[in-house]
Amino acid sequence: MTPQEPSALAPGIEASAEFVAEGQLVTDVGGTIGFSVLSTPGMIAVMERTAAMLVYPLLGEGAATVGFEVCVKHVAGAAAGSRCVAHARLTEVIDARKLRFSVEVLHEDGRTIGLGTHERRVIDARLPRAPS
Repeated sequence: MTPQEPSALAPGIEASAEFVAEGQLVTDVGGTIGFSVLSTPGMIAVMERTAAMLVYPLLGEGAATVGFEVCVKHVAGAAAGSRCVAHARLTEVIDARKLRFSVEVLHEDGRTIGLGTHERRVIDARLPRAPS
């Protein structure tokens, strides 16, 4: 049994999430650059989370999403401590399960840090029952 697609899960919905480039989101590239910056994996993690949180409240009971494709470019730097905004927009819903998003991260000064696309799949997140 798969969760039902709610009618609110439609292309055009979008969300933004502010964050600070710090902690596990930053790297100093093994000490090679002498200071810490938003890492590419950290940027992608925030993009994915923003997309997931956008649709989560709209999913049917017992449903969640998992990411399965990321295609992004990290086009500018953000120093540790920078305030940034991740933005996700649902662009397509295929077969009620495959969700395509446009994603981006902007620096507090308006510069684009990263942009691209992300895809997630709606899954049944209920724990499987043991055979009786």
